[in-house]
Amino acid sequence: MGIKIGQLVNFHGVKGEVKILSNSDFLEERFAAGNELEIGGETFVIQSYRTHKNFHLLKFEEVSNMNDILHLKGKDVFIEESGEDLDLADNEYHIKDIIGLKVINLDDNTELGKISEVMFTGANDVWVIEGEKEYLIPYIKQVVKTVDIESGIVEITPLEGLLD
Repeated sequence: MGIKIGQLVNFHGVKGEVKILSNSDFLEERFAAGNELEIGGETFVIQSYRTHKNFHLLKFEEVSNMNDILHLKGKDVFIEESGEDLDLADNEYHIKDIIGLKVINLDDNTELGKISEVMFTGANDVWVIEGEKEYLIPYIKQVVKTVDIESGIVEITPLEGLLD
């Protein structure tokens, strides 16, 4: 379908409510009633959404029994990302736009690699850079200097020890 936004990790009760583990962004909008998700190659329409502890609980239309979806446990959850209805503030980006950008170290003008993943830590996002080795770069203004989606480049000035 589209972009991965989580994983179906378990069930809540016997009436088909599922527990989704996700660190994606815009979950209130993505899990809104009426939206479609793809899990294990099957499409489901969200009937209701709520949170419980660290999980996102979803109830799907036409699923009234846990046994109907038991085979989906452990499967990834995908959503078609239109992006037009999600308003972004300055210096906010859709994950799909960040993944794959080339990261340049301004200290020595070298390419570190490409962004392969975005982790949400609560305090700030962390961008995983895959290159000769893996780097974890916090998305903070002291480190990330420019993000140019059109040219596919992110420029950073790493804090001392960040790339060790």
